[in-house]
Amino acid sequence: MKRLFLLAMFVLAAGTLSAQNYIIVNSEKIFKSIDAYNQAITALDELAKQYQQEVDNRFGQVEQLYNTYMEEKASLSQRSRQEREEQIINLEQETNKYQESIFGKEGSLMAKRKELIEPIQKKVFAAIEVYAQKIGAGAVFDSANNPALLYKSADADHTQKVIDLLKQK
Repeated sequence: MKRLFLLAMFVLAAGTLSAQNYIIVNSEKIFKSIDAYNQAITALDELAKQYQQEVDNRFGQVEQLYNTYMEEKASLSQRSRQEREEQIINLEQETNKYQESIFGKEGSLMAKRKELIEPIQKKVFAAIEVYAQKIGAGAVFDSANNPALLYKSADADHTQKVIDLLKQK
């Protein structure tokens, strides 16, 4: 019974969509057609590599400090052991905080990504909206990010037309 109900809902939804004018675009292809986007991605990749190297160096210092401590542990007094352990723990915590400040949701890399990518995204989404309104589309589907898109007609794909519209501006 549930399957029959779901099938009926699917058929009704499909019928509703076929009555609508919709288009399909591939946002990934659109973004890759924009030189500024490609340059921004390259710059972000380079920045991420630099940041990762800095983080790796800091964790290397923690590891080196820990290894030195383990070698000398037997000859240290209880107080010295405790001080060295606290030093290692503090350095590791500082390194984790640093890593979060770079790669976290509010980190430097995300801020730079927003700075470089958001204006391009706004431009692309505005162009898609203008194009969709121009041809009277009621919906726009993105084939790049929709894993449920099982089939698309070449006639429904308007990616190149949106790219052409962006290049006109």
